[in-house]
Amino acid sequence: MKTAHELVAIAKASINEVALVDATRAIQDADLLLDVREADEYTSGHIPGAIHIPRGLLEFKLSNDPNLSSRGLKIVLYCKNSGRAALASQSLHEMGYVHIQSIAGGFDAWAQAGNPIAKPEPIIFD
Repeated sequence: MKTAHELVAIAKASINEVALVDATRAIQDADLLLDVREADEYTSGHIPGAIHIPRGLLEFKLSNDPNLSSRGLKIVLYCKNSGRAALASQSLHEMGYVHIQSIAGGFDAWAQAGNPIAKPEPIIFD
């Protein structure tokens, strides 16, 4: 039986992981930037322009949204430190998506490098 870390290592061996120094360019060239972390992680801060689809719902959301069904979409994925994004990238490749990149080091590396972070505006009720 494989551990989660072994599954991530296997996935990373077969995906396209973009180095942090190249991440901004990859994001600019992408059709879609996906944050595959959980909702609380996303709301605490995310890469500007990212769309939130949790890892557990990714295949279902992409399968059921006609705007995301094109297998030629250029997609960049990230999670906290790149494990979930690696698994998501592998899964999307298996679904037939051909232009998938995962950001090495994930959101933690992005934030530690001083890159911009967005946060949703809180809803204020008067």
